[in-house]
Amino acid sequence: MFPGVSATSARRILAAATLLALLTLSACAARPVFHARQITAAPPSPSVPTPMPSTSPSPSAAPTTTAPPAPGSLDWYVSQAPTFPEAPPPQPVPLTATGAIPFWHRLPTDQKVAFITIDDGGLARPPAVADFIWRAHIPVTMFLNSPAAEEHDDYFRQIQVAGGIVENHTVRHTSLAGRSYDYQRQEICGAADKLETLFGKRATLFRPPFGEYDSTTLTAARDCGAKAVLHWSETVHEGKVRYQTPEKVVQPGDVLLMHFRPALMDDLLAALKAIHRAGLTPALLEDYIR
Repeated sequence: MFPGVSATSARRILAAATLLALLTLSACAARPVFHARQITAAPPSPSVPTPMPSTSPSPSAAPTTTAPPAPGSLDWYVSQAPTFPEAPPPQPVPLTATGAIPFWHRLPTDQKVAFITIDDGGLARPPAVADFIWRAHIPVTMFLNSPAAEEHDDYFRQIQVAGGIVENHTVRHTSLAGRSYDYQRQEICGAADKLETLFGKRATLFRPPFGEYDSTTLTAARDCGAKAVLHWSETVHEGKVRYQTPEKVVQPGDVLLMHFRPALMDDLLAALKAIHRAGLTPALLEDYIR
């Protein structure tokens, strides 16, 4: 088998080679086999995504965007309300201690302010009005008919809490011009008494229904606690401002009139925009008539 080697030695050599081969195979079988997964990191937690190389920005790094509010929603109305400069410290208009109380279409002030008023209360009461007034910081004066105020006192009290002031617009909303003193006094004082009971404050301003009045109206209003009778400079209806003067712009001291109607949210927004375009700031009537 092997030249120059005896048969016995050859068998020993062959046996040793065979044994060595068996030991080598046994060692190979016992050695652990390393796969790639044994040297990789532990699997990521589901809440911590594994970073992946990418040339595009990570979704988590992208700036967050908020969908614009739906038109007609409360958030939309608030987003559309203009930003005003702070109103100047009010300078109250002078009032006479005796005699007839004033009747004003426009307050006699040079300050850059205008006034928003809302009348009646019986026709419609859009539910988001109080929140709009609160969130947009709208100063409003409400001239209410006392039966509507009594029937819907919770609604008007919410506006009062938001900063609105309740004033007098008679009991039955009938024209007062030409009526007797007793009739007019009953309409004005009757409403003032009821509104004071409901809202805890005596009305100090009066607006006659339809703006119709006479000297008797001024006397009866004074006797019922009013300090002034208010007309208006502009009206607002269905989101449109209607000017009563040829200037077609809101003037300092102007009084804007709207009503508790279905489009009141649009009317408030239109009034705010008109006041803003004129370079004025909304203010509260009661801060100027004391």
